[in-house]
Amino acid sequence: MRALRALRALRPRRLLAMAAAAAAAELGAPGGPRGSRGAPVLTLETMNPAIRRVEYAVRGPIVTRALELEQELRKGVPKPFTEVIKANIGDAQAMGQKPITFLRQVTALCLCPELLQDPNLPSDAKERARRLLAACGGQSAGSYSASPGIDLVREDVARYIQRRDGVPARAQDIFLSTGASDAIVSILKLLVSGSGSSRTGVLIPIPQYPLYSAALAELDAVQVNYYLAEERCWALDVAELRRALAEGRKRCCPRVLCIINPGNPTGQVQSRECIEDVIKFAYEEKLFLMADEVYQDNIYAQGSAFHSFKKVLAEMGPPYSEVVELASFHSISKGFMGECGLRSGYVEVVNMDPEVKMQLSKLVSVRLCPPVPGQMVLDVVMDPPKPGEPSYERFQAEKEAVLNSLAEKARLTQEIFNRTPGIHCNPVQGAMYSFPRIDLPARALAAAKEKNQAPDMFFCMRLLEETGICVVPGSGFGQREGTFHFRMTILPPTEKLKILLEKLSAFYTKFVKEFS
Repeated sequence: MRALRALRALRPRRLLAMAAAAAAAELGAPGGPRGSRGAPVLTLETMNPAIRRVEYAVRGPIVTRALELEQELRKGVPKPFTEVIKANIGDAQAMGQKPITFLRQVTALCLCPELLQDPNLPSDAKERARRLLAACGGQSAGSYSASPGIDLVREDVARYIQRRDGVPARAQDIFLSTGASDAIVSILKLLVSGSGSSRTGVLIPIPQYPLYSAALAELDAVQVNYYLAEERCWALDVAELRRALAEGRKRCCPRVLCIINPGNPTGQVQSRECIEDVIKFAYEEKLFLMADEVYQDNIYAQGSAFHSFKKVLAEMGPPYSEVVELASFHSISKGFMGECGLRSGYVEVVNMDPEVKMQLSKLVSVRLCPPVPGQMVLDVVMDPPKPGEPSYERFQAEKEAVLNSLAEKARLTQEIFNRTPGIHCNPVQGAMYSFPRIDLPARALAAAKEKNQAPDMFFCMRLLEETGICVVPGSGFGQREGTFHFRMTILPPTEKLKILLEKLSAFYTKFVKEFS
């Protein structure tokens, strides 16, 4: 009896324990299925909301589907095409462009110094490699460099800018980076501050390269759009800048104006007069100028020429040359080099407050240093073979072959697209892309709405599924309301590009017929 009474006395405690264990299991406490931690620390609800807003169309859902289709083709899944052509991104070597021999020779020598004994490699490549290795810790490309980059390379960049512009440049104003993208984000980090109506606003062109919208979302800055004039070959209009600035000032504090010249995705090249007008506007409105000039070698249209913002600013003289703050960017990823994967570039700052420049030095030191092999390639681009040196003629011939081929492909793209009723393609004056406008029938817009897709995304996804051609919808870059575009690189080999353009044009005609 005594034992029975003791058992009854324990029952409520046991029930309580069982209830506690059930609660623990529900919450993930000890004894529950999640152990002692409970719900995950990092969920969509608890993560940085700014990151959730980041979108990057160039590597977005359409590219994910293109990769899936490639896998399906490898597995033998029947498709109405034999290969996926990824014309979505400016990756020259992925599209078949051969590396420039001298750049690779110097890189190989730096990474594998025993090749310095190889009699088949040219003496000027060996000389460059020895000079670069002497500037590295332990004479090795595998060592860290100074955070702003190898001093020798920064000095060579300064000399390149001085030769290009005819105005002085200083190594201490140059910061090397992991491609231009890294430098652009670093400068934006310095500029973004405030909250509410005092939050930094950044004027960016529409259409724009999605790096800008993605970086501004990540930094929780305010994107202020100004529209390029498609009807005037994507020209930049200061009146439109004024409209955008006035609109931006209603909701934020615009402090930055971004320019992409030559344009990505639009391929326009700005005139010197336009650049002067932009500099005057920045001066009058107290805006920091960011000039993305990574396509400066890619000029194709007759009568077009590249004018750097640095040069024009210097030649305008005071008060502009003494006051307007400028950061300009360049990279080895584009031009004739196409060394995207080696990740190197630079930013030059002009009229930056010396104390802020110290903060920039501190900021780049957090990343330790840009990739050293990339810095070495950048150095060779900045200081190419000279007349009379063993590698000069081959280097010049390879460089001219790449640029002449791109000029021909730019002409071809415009010509073939404009033959097709409903496709409207401006001249590709520079850079590596066309950004054609397409007319879409009302039934196609309705079909896109049913799928909860932007109309140009609907078109591009159908194009991919039926032809294997991967291009990026214009909605990923921004466009005027009611217009539809896609961005396509002009990089594929000429014969393949012709086939691609004609297949795309034929698909468009079929698509319009289907939905008319």
